[in-house]
Amino acid sequence: MKTVKINNLSIGDGNPLVLVAGPCVIEDRETCLALAKRLKGIAQSLDMPFVFKASYDKANRSSMHSYRGPGIKKGLEILKEVKETVGVPVLSDVHSPVEAEAAGKVLDVLQIPAFLCRQTDLLIAAAQTGRPVNIKKGQFLAPWDMKYAAEKVSSTGNDQIILTERGTAFGYNNLVSDMRSVVIMKGLGYPVLYDATHSVQIPGGMGHASGGQREMVFPLARAAVAAGADGLFIEVHETPEKALSDSATMLPVDQLMPLLEQSKKIRALLM
Repeated sequence: MKTVKINNLSIGDGNPLVLVAGPCVIEDRETCLALAKRLKGIAQSLDMPFVFKASYDKANRSSMHSYRGPGIKKGLEILKEVKETVGVPVLSDVHSPVEAEAAGKVLDVLQIPAFLCRQTDLLIAAAQTGRPVNIKKGQFLAPWDMKYAAEKVSSTGNDQIILTERGTAFGYNNLVSDMRSVVIMKGLGYPVLYDATHSVQIPGGMGHASGGQREMVFPLARAAVAAGADGLFIEVHETPEKALSDSATMLPVDQLMPLLEQSKKIRALLM
């Protein structure tokens, strides 16, 4: 399996379980910085490699009236500040080839949203930045189909690829996690993350917005680690009920420590 290097941390091939965590979307500078500092402290206390994530633009909200974020210019400025002052790698979504170059100058990892995981020009543009690329598996794809998304990235000579499982469409307004997906995608030769919060979404379940089953985050995250996931992708918030995006699925930050403690114990049994 490929080992993906993100600054001074490594993902995959027997390396420690990695935490990718942060809010769904950047709400404001102060909140983003404060949460990044708190998450870094949690990760350090568990000796766990950590990447901070936050989206500068949520381009696929259910309603056009929903909050999308500060946009690429202001958002990248905030993420750059997080990177420089908190001292952690940063990850965010890119939605179009024209975004990739600017994003690649700041982000340590460029993330391809699930709905866009087959967009050839986007995948190639992200890869050409030379940064690691995290491709989220589309809700509409079988895990073995991610081979072709990865090939588009690797065709540029960039093999720093991470694949992320985030649930599969199961009828209308529902997702299901098939943990075989973790095993199958690892078989493609790349590290695999499990997105424990988007996987519990009920897409469009609230009509104008997605609902979710936050109570399923713990059991599904534990199952993914048991299946061999190389890291957990978890969206967290100080007060999820007040969040401007994904309020039904984000994990309260004070619940993160026990989940990570349990996950590390499961991981240790596999090594």
